[in-house]
Amino acid sequence: MAAPSHRPGCSRLVQIGLLLASLWEIRAEQIHYSVPEELEKGSLVGNIAEDLGLEPRELAERGVRIVSRGRTQLFALNPRGGSLVTAGRIDREELCDRSPKCVANLELLLEDKVKIFGVEVEIIDINDNAPTFGTEQREIKVAESENPGTRFPLPEAFDPDVGVNSLQGYKLSPNGHFSLDVQSGADGIQYPELVLERALDREEEAVHHLVLTAFDGGDPVRSGTAKIHITLMDTNDNAPVFSQAEYHVSVRENVPVGTRLLTVKATDPDEGANGEVTYSFRKVRDKISQLFQLNPLTGDITTSGDLDYEESGFYDIDVEAHDGPGLRARSKVLVTVLDVNDNAPEVTVTSLTSSIQETSSPGTVIALFNVHDSDSGENGLVMCSIPDNLPFALEKTYGNYYRLLTHRTLDREDISEYNITVTATDQGAPPLSTETHISLQVLDINDNPPTFLHTSYSTYIPENNPRGASIFSMTAQDPDSGDNARVTYSLAEDTLQGAPLSSYVSINSNTGVLYALRSFDYEQFRDLQLLVTASDSGNPPLSSNVSLSLFVLDQNDNAPEILYPALPTDGSTGVELAPRSAEPGYLVTKVVAVDKDSGQNAWLSYRLLKASEPGLFTVGLHTGEVRTARALLDRDLLKQSLVVAVQDHGQPPLSATVTLTVAVADSIPEVLADLGSLKPSADPNDSGLTLYLVVAVAVVSCVFLAFVIVMLALRLRRWHSSHLLQSSRGRLAGVPASHFVGVDGMRAFLQTYSHEVSLTADSRKSHLIFPQPNYADTLISQESCEKSEPLLITQDLLETKGDSNLLQVSQSYNTSYHIEI
Repeated sequence: MAAPSHRPGCSRLVQIGLLLASLWEIRAEQIHYSVPEELEKGSLVGNIAEDLGLEPRELAERGVRIVSRGRTQLFALNPRGGSLVTAGRIDREELCDRSPKCVANLELLLEDKVKIFGVEVEIIDINDNAPTFGTEQREIKVAESENPGTRFPLPEAFDPDVGVNSLQGYKLSPNGHFSLDVQSGADGIQYPELVLERALDREEEAVHHLVLTAFDGGDPVRSGTAKIHITLMDTNDNAPVFSQAEYHVSVRENVPVGTRLLTVKATDPDEGANGEVTYSFRKVRDKISQLFQLNPLTGDITTSGDLDYEESGFYDIDVEAHDGPGLRARSKVLVTVLDVNDNAPEVTVTSLTSSIQETSSPGTVIALFNVHDSDSGENGLVMCSIPDNLPFALEKTYGNYYRLLTHRTLDREDISEYNITVTATDQGAPPLSTETHISLQVLDINDNPPTFLHTSYSTYIPENNPRGASIFSMTAQDPDSGDNARVTYSLAEDTLQGAPLSSYVSINSNTGVLYALRSFDYEQFRDLQLLVTASDSGNPPLSSNVSLSLFVLDQNDNAPEILYPALPTDGSTGVELAPRSAEPGYLVTKVVAVDKDSGQNAWLSYRLLKASEPGLFTVGLHTGEVRTARALLDRDLLKQSLVVAVQDHGQPPLSATVTLTVAVADSIPEVLADLGSLKPSADPNDSGLTLYLVVAVAVVSCVFLAFVIVMLALRLRRWHSSHLLQSSRGRLAGVPASHFVGVDGMRAFLQTYSHEVSLTADSRKSHLIFPQPNYADTLISQESCEKSEPLLITQDLLETKGDSNLLQVSQSYNTSYHIEI
């Protein structure tokens, strides 16, 4: 049985136990140093190596270091010199404030003996701070009648140093009126006081400037100063005195309210509140207080009401001046009112229409008013007028009555509101006038239809847009107001491709924003012609129309569609025939494709994607023609499978593929000969079925060949009987193929006909299929599909007859067999 392994933590526990045991033997020793504050970093504090009885080099060897307690270290060890130095500038005031004794403690650890030494460093204060006052300037106000012996507190100074370096006393600058007395409080703080020694006289000296100095006992002595400004306050020993006993003034009765008539003036030799003079009316009557106003500070007398000579031509006003403590003086103001043309004409409107329709006829009465002037004589004769640029006129009726009429038809869209100023002016000297303002609102009628900014609009939208997408926004402006200017939008009813236009687009009747109700297809239609109607809400409503052309932008949303070769409807695969004697570049077939998109989205390119025999066929990039890239070899398979990809140039491009089957053979019997290599099926039923199908194909082929031979013989005979012999040899080889009757039609048939036999071994539904003919280089037209095709002539028959022309015709025929086993 294996011994148990010790865990790594066990040895650690043993070490800790030994360390705790050794700590019981540690004895603490205290080392004392003293150092002045404000020393530079690295200044010597003490030789710690010597005090520990070690050589300087032993400090590092024995692991002597300062034990940190997570506070800022004020000191550091210099292991080379074996000394304790400062780790930075030490500020005693920051470290110990005003404590009489400032001591910094630290511990030294000897790691080899696990021994602690305490180090006490006393920070000695130096005189690095001067006494300072809380304020640089103190202002004291003293009454000039203050008695000697009065004390006034002065600001205290503060010195953050301690001992003799702290604040020691105060002294005052020499002067003839004040002395300094310093009091000591229970807390030992000195409080300076200013003592008045001699009576003051403000008229002799209004301000005294003293300097208070605080000093400490350091070496050198530092001091601080504070400026003491003593301002003497005056006593009230003089009464105000007016500059005149009576004041006379004449004023016209038409002076405006607030006009200054005169200014009364009183002086007081005292200062401050004792010399501040204020003014007031004395024994004022109600009428005086309503017409005149006296400024209590400046002595300005102004009018506070309208003066009227007809009511009173003279006013006697008593004025009084007094200083702050209450000494007073009196004077009179005599006001004479001069008669002038001070009554402006008065306009009284007796009838007024505040609104009028813009279609009102000229001569419509707007207002009827009366004009009156209280003055007499020429001062009471009044003339009325209105500005010339207004479509109005004044007509004087009975007495002093006037009518205000329309001068021409008004148009609210031009000006919707008139402020008519009627001026009434008398014949006085100078003339007085009065303006009366009449406000007239022109009421709107619906006389302006909504108008669009442009005569027609056009916009574009990409096809396949989301339903409900915003297409376009149009705005019609109507200069009318209210309901007459509230415009609604609508679309004219129309149809598109048998569907109502409202099923394609809609318009917000309030905002004029056009929305698409369905996703547009560029291939279905490319533009929409809309008629937008903007109608106002007047009675009767007015409207205007504008045409909007909506163009649908094409997107690449249609993949290429392959037209040829088309996939048979019965599920079989079309076969193309390539003779083994085909040279490089031989046209086997052509892939024809179209794209419903337009522009670049409909540009097609063809490429060969996959081939069972790489390098045997090529596909034209832009034509889609499938040609042989090299000569066909005997080792090439009978059946070649090609996958052709057709891709457009849209973004992103779309593509389609078609699979072509190419049979490599010179004749149909050669293709059928390959059927013999098929292995019989293991299933007896499948083997018999295949045999029956093969026999059926052979019988059909024999009948077909016999029919072709008979048809050819009949055509040769007809040709022979209808043409003269052009050669003594009488052989058909000398006759061009184009001279045979029906040979061109036969060649076209042979080039297009495709015969496909489908044999299926795993089903009893095997069948023989004759699909539509496949073109090698063109599409079948509708007319050729409707014509009956002649029968084929096999190569074996032509070789038996020995006719080279017919053999050439037979070689141009391409037949493809597709046999599924």
